[in-house]
Amino acid sequence: MAPTCPSDNTIDVDQSSFWSSGNLNWDQHRIGWAIAGGCAVLTVLISMFSVLRHCRNYTKPNEQRQILRILYMPPVYAVISFFSYRYFRSYTYYALIAAAYEAVTLSSFLLLLIEFVAATAAGRDATKAIERKDKRSLPVPLCCWRYRPTKTYFMYTLKWSVLQYVIVRPAVSIAGIVCQVYNVLCESGPYSIYFANVYLEAVDFASISVALYGLLLFYGLTKEELTGRRPLAKFLSIKLIVMFTFYQSFVFSTLKGRVIKATEYWTAANIADGLNALAICIEMVFFSVLMMWAYTVNEYKVAGNKTNVWRPLWDSINYWDFVTEIGGSFKFFFNSARGTSSTHSSKKTDFAQAFGVGGMSVANGDKSLTEESIRLAPYPYSDPHNADSASPMSS
Repeated sequence: MAPTCPSDNTIDVDQSSFWSSGNLNWDQHRIGWAIAGGCAVLTVLISMFSVLRHCRNYTKPNEQRQILRILYMPPVYAVISFFSYRYFRSYTYYALIAAAYEAVTLSSFLLLLIEFVAATAAGRDATKAIERKDKRSLPVPLCCWRYRPTKTYFMYTLKWSVLQYVIVRPAVSIAGIVCQVYNVLCESGPYSIYFANVYLEAVDFASISVALYGLLLFYGLTKEELTGRRPLAKFLSIKLIVMFTFYQSFVFSTLKGRVIKATEYWTAANIADGLNALAICIEMVFFSVLMMWAYTVNEYKVAGNKTNVWRPLWDSINYWDFVTEIGGSFKFFFNSARGTSSTHSSKKTDFAQAFGVGGMSVANGDKSLTEESIRLAPYPYSDPHNADSASPMSS
């Protein structure tokens, strides 16, 4: 007989309404409902304030489009967690959707760091960025291997290590939703080789581990260039959300059946999931404030220059840059496998393309731009005086 997954929900459903005989029908669940909703609304308002400030001072589109995507993380988590608390019988579906946005945030953070580093090499004083980095060892636990940062294959591999999560995490969420529909996920049950959850979590763990390793590798390589941009605060404001949601979910799952007991209308899994969702809603208020500080708009303000909010909002939800980066990496690895391009090319044009920035052109045989003289430069519309030149919304 095939094993079955224990149901997350009871058969009995609470038929009472929020209002009963003209009075509020307060119980623990509805008190939590009100708190979760209030915190979600507060998180949205704080994040909206921060987002609109960036939109009104949208002077560096390539940086700020990534910042806007990151600033969406607390309200996305808060709103989805509220709905997962309110409609607790569908908690698993909401949790899988929220987890997918984590991939967008981590990838946006990498592209933001790349923009920061590129900006340090934009002057005509031959300031070096990645190209001045010497061969070095990889971080723990791969410290036995060494790499050369100036090689084209390194930058493509580094970006792919993070951007693969944009593909894998949503795919895992979609697979999890399908498995939940057919009752073979068993997300709230014990780990078992007979259910899909253990395999999906293994894939997700491997994928996010590679993505975080890539981020830490890039940060360690470029921390001098990132001085003054609060890179650690920016990273922690993202990673702490992931850590809090993961570990508190683990704690509540551990307490399930021991401290957390089932009631007439709610299973122990319902209560554990609800407590986790409630905690997330409360935490996102503080994380929205932390992100407003970490991703301050002050460095983007230009006196007398206020921008229209619609173009920034469009840029933030237009993920064509992700498609371009992923497609470019696929093309590079495909051509390398076919032998049509060298993975160890030392041409700076190849490296600048891999880095995702436009350097000084070496077309038409310009021999003056050698290994030591070519600089990295940010995208053309990173310049506040040229902010409209390459925007998808410019006319």
